Amino acid sequence: MFESNAIAEVNYTFETMSLQGLVCGSDDKKDNIVLCLHGWLDNAASFLPLMPYFQTNLSNKHVVAIDWPGHGNSTHRSLDAHYHFIDWVYDLLQLFELNQWQQVDIVAHSMGGMVASAFAAAFPEKVKSLTLLDSIGFMSAKAEQTTQQLRDGMLSRYKNNIKQQSHTKKKFHPSTDSAVKARLAVSDLKYQQAKLLVERGLFEQEQGFSWRSDSRLRNTSPYRLTLKQAQQFICDIKCPVQLIYGSKGMELVSTGIDVFGPLFTQFSSIELDGGHHVHMEQPQKTTELIKHFLAE
Repeated sequence: MFESNAIAEVNYTFETMSLQGLVCGSDDKKDNIVLCLHGWLDNAASFLPLMPYFQTNLSNKHVVAIDWPGHGNSTHRSLDAHYHFIDWVYDLLQLFELNQWQQVDIVAHSMGGMVASAFAAAFPEKVKSLTLLDSIGFMSAKAEQTTQQLRDGMLSRYKNNIKQQSHTKKKFHPSTDSAVKARLAVSDLKYQQAKLLVERGLFEQEQGFSWRSDSRLRNTSPYRLTLKQAQQFICDIKCPVQLIYGSKGMELVSTGIDVFGPLFTQFSSIELDGGHHVHMEQPQKTTELIKHFLAE
């Protein structure tokens, strides 16, 4: 069920990069915004299955799904930069300021949900509501692990730089189908869902198909929030929060409901049958839940 003629590409240009994305719905580009944020190594196509239902259920909303930097069609960060968690929050701030968005409803999956949660805590005046898709709270580590985390992150970065400088022969897929099968091997996605993500995440060269995503996204993070810091972020979120999670989703979410759920000011959760990408598996039900949540 796709009305592709009603789904358009969009580009937001900043000083050092550009964010690409997909838009649909109302032409009102300042009010009634629903901003969709995908997860790590996904892209804006994560929300393609939902967009036809958004057009039906949220016809008065202007829906924007971005590709994070280093993902999809968005530019990569410069060679002297990295993909720190706090920088994703700054990307959102730039996006809001560029578009002069006031209060926005955010729908966010996985890593996107973590970034959106930090943003909602730091900038409560900019977020009207937050719908989390198989995502709650943050990845955290014990304070005693701080030094080891830094060591692992620095070594990971160094090894990746050496690999890039040595011009290691890049791997290419002979077809999109080959790339889809590779994605299926490391996820719980169904074929059609993986195909949507992969098609937006590939580009064709003479040698075959290659991933668009920045290889530095796979570097080990040099730091982690402590649990106390993560909980403080959640305590500072003042907008209504809805969690939609999969019955066979990430264990991090099922445990996170107990750890973080009671800390939200306004919180509700709904379990749907499905995995980590439950919003792609059940797009109609997901959009209906979002519609009712926003109406409340």
